[in-house]
Amino acid sequence: MAGRDPFVLDDPVGESLRGSHAHLARRVGRAATYLPDVSTFAAVSTDPDPARWADLTELLGRGEFADMFSCPVLPPSDWEPVFVLEGRQMIRPGDGAAGAQGDDADDRVVELGADSVPEMLDLVERTRPGPFWSRTPELGTYLGVREKGTLVAMAGERLRPPGWTEISAVCTAPEARGQGHAARLVGALAARIEARGEGAFLHVAETNTGAIALYEKLGFVTRKHVTFRGFRTP
Repeated sequence: MAGRDPFVLDDPVGESLRGSHAHLARRVGRAATYLPDVSTFAAVSTDPDPARWADLTELLGRGEFADMFSCPVLPPSDWEPVFVLEGRQMIRPGDGAAGAQGDDADDRVVELGADSVPEMLDLVERTRPGPFWSRTPELGTYLGVREKGTLVAMAGERLRPPGWTEISAVCTAPEARGQGHAARLVGALAARIEARGEGAFLHVAETNTGAIALYEKLGFVTRKHVTFRGFRTP
């Protein structure tokens, strides 16, 4: 991982909103979030200034949902918890050669453009891979697999802290599972990311043991355990 700072992965949302995704950000003072329909993720500065939480309240509005993802700091006690989910952050060290299956040359893998968004939303509705909205594909490249013209599997790029790209929205329609589509797509995305000189990383719920086993087979290792949290602003 020479030349890539893994510590930016401790605040992947904040680092993305300050950097590669600044054009997709809204911000007030020390708080930032994504534009509507891109993502619900929000971030505040990691310094101890208490005004950062007032800034986020001003940005989102009172009584609104604040999806803090794996934010390393917690809001004041008057912020109502909405959800807590245990998970882990995984990275593919080195050049990923240990798990190099799933390659971009596979003719079953196609790049998904703006005209594919309705199909992507339909697949997400059926498979529930996590937060995904109509403008989420603007975060990066999305790849898919079609069977008889129908989109049955996809995965794409999400957070972009410096030197890294997150793989997300990995999902396969129930009728197309067991054919290796997830491995094919994650491998193809990781190969693209590494060809740019970046590191591939992802997040997964701790209970999703099948996905964790797949990612380990593809060369990913656990960097750290994380807690995903959402709150309602006071």
